[in-house]
Amino acid sequence: MGIVEKTQASTTDFDRFRLRRFVEDLPADELVTVDQATDLAAVASILEGNPKAVHFRAVGPERQDLVGNVTGSRARIARGFGVAPNALLPELLRRQRNKPDIVEVSRTEAPVQQVVLAGAEADLTTLPVHLGHGADGGPYISSSIDYVIDPKTGWTNVGVRRLMLRGRQEAGIDLVSPSDLRAIYEASAAAGQPLPVSFVVGAHPVDHLAAVMRLPVDELGLVASLRDAPLPVVKCLTNDIRVPADAEWVLEGYLDARGHVEPEGPYGEFLGYYGALKRNPVFHLTAITRRRDALFQTSTIGGWSLARTDTALLNALRTEVMIWRALETAVREPVAVHATASSGGMFNLRVALRQRVPGEARNAIAACFGALVNVKNVFVVDPDIDIFSDEQMEWALATRFQPDRDYVVASAFRTIPLDPSLASHGSLGAKAGFDLTMPIGAQKKLETQIPEPPHFEGARFASVEDALRDGPKFFEQLMTAVGSEDGREIVLELEDLRSAGRLERDPNDGRYRLMK
Repeated sequence: MGIVEKTQASTTDFDRFRLRRFVEDLPADELVTVDQATDLAAVASILEGNPKAVHFRAVGPERQDLVGNVTGSRARIARGFGVAPNALLPELLRRQRNKPDIVEVSRTEAPVQQVVLAGAEADLTTLPVHLGHGADGGPYISSSIDYVIDPKTGWTNVGVRRLMLRGRQEAGIDLVSPSDLRAIYEASAAAGQPLPVSFVVGAHPVDHLAAVMRLPVDELGLVASLRDAPLPVVKCLTNDIRVPADAEWVLEGYLDARGHVEPEGPYGEFLGYYGALKRNPVFHLTAITRRRDALFQTSTIGGWSLARTDTALLNALRTEVMIWRALETAVREPVAVHATASSGGMFNLRVALRQRVPGEARNAIAACFGALVNVKNVFVVDPDIDIFSDEQMEWALATRFQPDRDYVVASAFRTIPLDPSLASHGSLGAKAGFDLTMPIGAQKKLETQIPEPPHFEGARFASVEDALRDGPKFFEQLMTAVGSEDGREIVLELEDLRSAGRLERDPNDGRYRLMK
């Protein structure tokens, strides 16, 4: 992906993609504002299961600004992209094709460097960081987007990592899962070199979505592409990493070269259960920069209300993008993809497609199995089913599925170790496919058509008999034919024709017709 870079400042809009602006513009049905003083210890309980974003205006003893659960609904993420929720995936796919436009601005102009704390003044324990879950190893910065330069390529890698406070200038970082950042870090540690890193805390939903994507590109450019607008960046003060100049906070520092040595966790993970205590690298803080009126951010992760957490919704969209790309080569006409937030945004996947030939639903299932480690159960439906509707999906499962014919199961796949159902199965897992599509051609039968209220559309005739001379008709069409607003008089006319031996019913679909 090519990147256009230029230096410009005077016309740069630093508020268009600012988190505070996005939050304060949310309507009342998407945002709760807590004006009264709130203890940090109370934040997690207020966020738990909350369908809205929550803006705390006076949190902790310092009475700081904190927002949580910003991306905890598809509607809010879609609002960040300026589209309806069901149009979010097509918009994401469109924006990924954008040519990135990056604008480097000076440090004096970058809002995120309006306030600078460096050296001993930089203190993680002065930030509004709270305990997220009862058994967590400590307070976590849960909404941090990491920016790291890969020495091999010169590209900027962007991701989302949690930071467990270990002191004023130290935090544990989770790097046990396979990721680009883990590979970059381990190469640096093997060479005995610390790895510079900067964390943005307080970012627009578009930036968060860019950060969870896994694409072989310079991901600073990916942020710009998804914004669909120029991305203003500024070089950090204590390293050479460039970050969005319009962010709220930036934590600069490095990961030391000791490797996975310090205990980190436990932590309430994105699948709804705890992750065990791990050994992980340590982040060392060198500077904190922020806006003067900076808004700190926290993310909701795990617990009983998984479908309303930041991580589940962001995971879901990443899954949908990756699966759509796989389906484009596996079947002729994919229609829609949806990863359910209640499955962590990855385990349960719904696909709608228009089958051209028998077997395409199975091809789609196979493509989904192979495309992502995290996909576990795949449900494929016809285009008439709304894959965002739980009740329509349940109906399709109940009426279009025969277990001995339409169930596909495969074993010994690589999976993620956080799945608690793997306890007695080792590190390999199984995947299941559910073909909920009608056999090709079955939709033409009346018995497989979906009843709807009568529409009363069609040609007009002088009488019921004249209408039937035109051809077989459903009762709805007969009412339309004579302009009936009742229908009972049609019953009487049909009775007269039947008594005269002139009326019969089509044995295939029950339409009324005149006898020949």
